[in-house]
Amino acid sequence: MVTGMNEVTQKLSLLRSLAHSHGVDALLLQRVSSLAWATDGAAAYVNTASSNGEASLLVTPDRQILFTNNIEAPRLEKDEGLLAQGWDFRVAAWFETNAAVQELTHSLKLGTDTLFPGALDLSGEIARLRTDLTAAEGERFRTLGKLCAQAMDSAARSVHPGQTEFEMAALLMAETQKRGVQPIVCLIATDERIFNFRHPLPTAKKLDRYGMLILCGRQRGLVCSITRLVHFGHIPEEIQHKAQAVAQIDAAMIAATRPGQSLGKIFLQTEEEYARVGYPGEWRLHHQGGPAAYEPREYVATPDSNEIVKAGQVYAWNPSITGTKSEDTILVGASGNEVLTAIPGWPIIKMDGSSLERPAILEID
Repeated sequence: MVTGMNEVTQKLSLLRSLAHSHGVDALLLQRVSSLAWATDGAAAYVNTASSNGEASLLVTPDRQILFTNNIEAPRLEKDEGLLAQGWDFRVAAWFETNAAVQELTHSLKLGTDTLFPGALDLSGEIARLRTDLTAAEGERFRTLGKLCAQAMDSAARSVHPGQTEFEMAALLMAETQKRGVQPIVCLIATDERIFNFRHPLPTAKKLDRYGMLILCGRQRGLVCSITRLVHFGHIPEEIQHKAQAVAQIDAAMIAATRPGQSLGKIFLQTEEEYARVGYPGEWRLHHQGGPAAYEPREYVATPDSNEIVKAGQVYAWNPSITGTKSEDTILVGASGNEVLTAIPGWPIIKMDGSSLERPAILEID
């Protein structure tokens, strides 16, 4: 975990060290997530679905420059406080290309977090920088996790048979937004659609008995993920069995996510756990998650991942067995892991031989 220095100053130091290690003169950051990370959570987007922002940052050994247009500059200065952070604003009219970008980069060997002509792609390295959180970011994640949990709890307990998936999504998004959190991913499935799709965009289908609600909520750039399931009436034995199995997998993943452990080893243990609970091939049907920070997943874990877990990082694992899923966001601590999106009062599944608890399906009479 990064500690000590002013957060923005420290991020600049990390970027300059990265540039030096790769033999580039400067780094150009264009992604919304990178800009938020480098500026203590500033929002550089208008379209919330955009990966690249309405501003970009150029970091050289002795300068920190912000490129934007005359529409965004006042908000970035006043609402986001970026002028006070020391960013040198280079502003162009909204109808013109920002000539300062070419002027200040044409003679430089650049590294970048996304595609840029002639630049070295350092997007993976920059994503890994974003996962190494400061103590202040950890506290912000705690706040965000509670807000996302509250929004999910309120929405999940408000859905009812006959509602469309669109209406369920509207509930979840409203509960999230009114808490000051932006719902950047909101997926809803009901009944057979839970069995058919891992990424269920909401539709006009109406809820009969079984509903899945999935949220990725963003605040000051950081993103928490949470999934919950509800069932009206008695839960069928098949679903109960799968819910118990996927909870066991999730608990094993959380328990294994400890400082010094490699993601590749955690993934291989996860494969073994899928087989142990009787569903050996299910892990192939969807990714299992990975470290979270300024993206829902900065990258996903695979059997070949060699990254090492560090204290202070945040992870969102999401194992699934067709028809069920388990997902929360956790903070890795020096002495244990903290579930940031736990919902007080939600039904739980207790794990055999472990103190870990995972959320059960909420059964509503």
